Amino acid sequence: MFKKAGEDPAVLIDLGRSVVERALGAGANVAEASVHDGSHLSVKVRIREPELVEEARSRALGLRVMVGQRVASTYTSDLSPAGQRMLIEDAMELARLSEADEFAGPPDPSELSSPTAWAELDTFDDAVSRVAADEALELALRGERSAFELDPRITNSEGASFSRAAGFSALVTSGGFAGGDRGTYASVVVNPVADDEGGKKRSGYYWSASRHYADLEDSNKVGREAARRTVAQLGATKLPTQELPVVFDRDAARSIVGLFAGCVLGGGIWRKSSYLVDRVGSKVASDLVAIADDPLLPRAPGSRGFDGEGLLSRRNVVVEGGVLRTYLMDTYSARKLGLKSTASASRSPAGGISSSTSNFVLEAGSQSRQELIADTKHGLYVTGMMGFGFNAVTGDFSRGASGFLIRDGELCEPVSEVTISLNLDQILQRIDAVANDLDYRTAITSPTFRVSSMTLAGI
Repeated sequence: MFKKAGEDPAVLIDLGRSVVERALGAGANVAEASVHDGSHLSVKVRIREPELVEEARSRALGLRVMVGQRVASTYTSDLSPAGQRMLIEDAMELARLSEADEFAGPPDPSELSSPTAWAELDTFDDAVSRVAADEALELALRGERSAFELDPRITNSEGASFSRAAGFSALVTSGGFAGGDRGTYASVVVNPVADDEGGKKRSGYYWSASRHYADLEDSNKVGREAARRTVAQLGATKLPTQELPVVFDRDAARSIVGLFAGCVLGGGIWRKSSYLVDRVGSKVASDLVAIADDPLLPRAPGSRGFDGEGLLSRRNVVVEGGVLRTYLMDTYSARKLGLKSTASASRSPAGGISSSTSNFVLEAGSQSRQELIADTKHGLYVTGMMGFGFNAVTGDFSRGASGFLIRDGELCEPVSEVTISLNLDQILQRIDAVANDLDYRTAITSPTFRVSSMTLAGI
């Protein structure tokens, strides 16, 4: 049924249109088909030897139908005529068995987008798909070798890896939408291990990722930076329990922003499983905080021309000057809340729909990371966090952390085995400095920022 991935994306749309027509003929009032075709390559080396080479292609056909107000979703990887027929039959049977939902239904056809309105976001690069296994192994080997060569204290490795993926998708709905999308993504990761005092081992890492192959950092540079970060942790100690300013580097800051992202999704709001229920228009962060969900950033990981329901993608300002301006909603959650969709729907391979983020970004400030640190008299610079200590209903946050002590505006001795805690609402409201070191390796991203005071539990 399919040609080689990406050879002719129109084939996906044609298949989706055929399935929708047959589902309507079987008695569905609404039918929506999503088709996915992708390929990926992952390699890993460890101690200068190949450990994993995995290359695969995946494909899936998802179908969502409605019979009256009864909804069902299912999918298959069997795209033969018999597989498609069984998919339609199963979806119809499940719909008839399900409970009616008064809020269920597709968006109004007038809200659907057309191809002429979609932005060109440059999310696909043929060069990514052309990376063969031998080249990928060499990139990983070079990264790990550079880590070993930087410092003799790097004596072991948890591995170095290179991965690349290409994906093509189509969405066809009985409401009149038909569109396709494509994207690529590649990453290189190096994870060296150093010997510390008392027989302890310190593991660190560094990585680079991009939709375009040419935008990846050189694997030698990745390896050297991974080694530098690893040996910098040697001799790490605990700190006494205290209150102090905490600076989150951009990787750790991204984790904080990711927790907030999960709390602004429409599904969590109507279920009342978020501490941000009924908070639109109120202060949820400091005046310095501006957060946007922007699917229109060229080459960014979460960029898309349309959402999972076919609505035209748009930039949503979520937090402005510390004030919560909107939740992120698909059509269903918007109806539950008596609001309008923010074109934030995501569709799973099985056809299910939920609200989601695209590129969720805490916007950069004006000062550099170095200036922010220099402006911190005493504090903790967090480079890593462990555990999952977060309650979305209350906002309570507590995580293990590691990093470096800041003394007189400079990074000093490494710190590990401490716990930092504070309610997420207070973390964001106590942000008193935001750096300008934003990057777009991931779809949720943040620059380095400082929280004026947090509780640190140590010795």
